Amino acid sequence: MTLSKRFLLDVNVLVALTSKEHEHYRKANSWFNSQQNAEWGVCPLTEAGYMRLATNPNTRLGAGNFPEANAVLVNLAKKSGYCYWPMKESWGKLTAPFEDRIFGHQQVTDAFLLGLAIKENGVLVTFDRGLKYMAGSEFSRNLLVLE
Repeated sequence: MTLSKRFLLDVNVLVALTSKEHEHYRKANSWFNSQQNAEWGVCPLTEAGYMRLATNPNTRLGAGNFPEANAVLVNLAKKSGYCYWPMKESWGKLTAPFEDRIFGHQQVTDAFLLGLAIKENGVLVTFDRGLKYMAGSEFSRNLLVLE
């Protein structure tokens, strides 16, 4: 079996995919289930982001406690096409190709994830439309905004 694409899930897609309460649950699952032969995964930042949101009692999304949230990640890793994306490069090195399009502190994680997708010849999957500007036309192939 040849895998067609490599997808890195943004935290917002990961949360939507695993939380029936999320406004984009259906959209995330529809996209995910349509990727039969694709490789997909998470990285340390998206795992940590998921754990932060899924265990925050104020979000009302996800598992609610650490053992249950971790179990969600463990179960996801058992799904077909899963691949863990390690972080091997610095933030500065990964974001250098588009550093002139990073404008605020709230884009730090997004920039890292986009840079990782570019470096690994993959596609960052997100609900964040603002990443289109950061990717620009040069890296639009490395970004999929679910709309």
